[in-house]
Amino acid sequence: MNSRKELFRLIWAAVKGQEQDYTRLSLKKSILLLATPMILEMLMESLFAVVDIFFVGRLGPDAIATVGLTESILMLMYAIGMGISMAGTAMVARRIGEKQYKKAGTTTFQLLITGLVLASAMGLLTFLFAPEILRLMGATPEILAIGVPYARIIFAGNLSIILLFLINGAFRGAGQPHLAMRTLWFANGVNIILAPLLIFGLGPVEGLGLAGAAWATTSARTLGVVYQLYHLFNGKHLLRITRENMRVQYKVVVEILKVSVGGMGQFMIDSASWIFLTRIMVEFGSHALAGYTIAFRVISFTLLPAWGLSSAAATLVGQNLGAGKPRRAELAVWLTARYNMIFLAAATLGFFLFGRYLTGFFTQDPEVIAIGTEGLKIITLGYVFFGLGMVMVQSFNGAGDTRTPAFINILVLWFLEVPLAYLFAVYLKLGATGIFIIIAFSHSTHALISWWLFRKGRWKTVKI
Repeated sequence: MNSRKELFRLIWAAVKGQEQDYTRLSLKKSILLLATPMILEMLMESLFAVVDIFFVGRLGPDAIATVGLTESILMLMYAIGMGISMAGTAMVARRIGEKQYKKAGTTTFQLLITGLVLASAMGLLTFLFAPEILRLMGATPEILAIGVPYARIIFAGNLSIILLFLINGAFRGAGQPHLAMRTLWFANGVNIILAPLLIFGLGPVEGLGLAGAAWATTSARTLGVVYQLYHLFNGKHLLRITRENMRVQYKVVVEILKVSVGGMGQFMIDSASWIFLTRIMVEFGSHALAGYTIAFRVISFTLLPAWGLSSAAATLVGQNLGAGKPRRAELAVWLTARYNMIFLAAATLGFFLFGRYLTGFFTQDPEVIAIGTEGLKIITLGYVFFGLGMVMVQSFNGAGDTRTPAFINILVLWFLEVPLAYLFAVYLKLGATGIFIIIAFSHSTHALISWWLFRKGRWKTVKI
């Protein structure tokens, strides 16, 4: 009974946001305190995706397919945001572990400047060439008609996406995941309210259709960034930006870019393989693409929380390496990996039992439901391995070794996943089924290679 009370007390402390010294607290408590808000944060991120596809699904398969195509391109922008976010988590965690709090604030300001410049450049280019991008992805005239306005709004709003990622990365590195969690709670709440209003309208006010979904998401994320900036500049937290920090320091920016390159590379490679898989799926029609899109939105509802749990390892690795405790950092990784694998094993069982009901929640089209359900069952066969691989990758990133995961991504995703997906889907005529099989196989292989390289221990020697 006392242990249960202690568990609830710790969970409440995690949600409430009490700041801790994660270089001294017991590892189990550290993981619980860090992972609870990180999991809730990622649940909100996945809910963002689920809410959008739920309402967009009412507009038909072409609308769902449009979201899938746009999302595949948006993944490249996510790659930039996640790369800088990884640098933020690793560098801020090191400074916090070293107890250099002022330097942590300076690093965070340089992160903001770096993200602002990169996001603005990408947003302008993709906004201008949105029609050409969708055509290149194989969009039909029907998809282009509704997809160009949607894509332009989403692409123009990528500044909010990148800032949201990188500031939350800094919060996590500082051991303040409750602020990252609250940001997405707030942003998602706004999105849930705005999405149906802007898509379908209210009373005499006519809805904007698919463009309304884009406006809802962009507005919600922008308000989330405003909330983040308030907490960075109000001076009430361990991680804060003051006037002394607000000077561009090119050496720090260069260091951020050096650490970010590997992180960006990881997600760029991942995104490129995602784009290729989506492009192959287009060949099998809008129904196949819609089923594929829904399956991944449902899967994200468990993968993103698992990624949140993995992020606890990144923070613990960064802070404990900063405090000169590499053995403690390694023990934190193995403990987190065990928890993550158990969580995703339970999720696998849920998808096998309730996959058809979950897919049917987003669409009434029987063909889309059949494809989406098949995707859920096949892809999640590799879920336990996914749980191991996520923690290994996040541990490399938390140490500042972002290049090792990038190398693994090139090897597995480009030289294995994409060629095999084309072979199985097109040449062997397995269609969407072939793509689902290769995704499960490739990401399981990715996890095993990551585990092997992690055990070699080179990540313990990285300096940032």
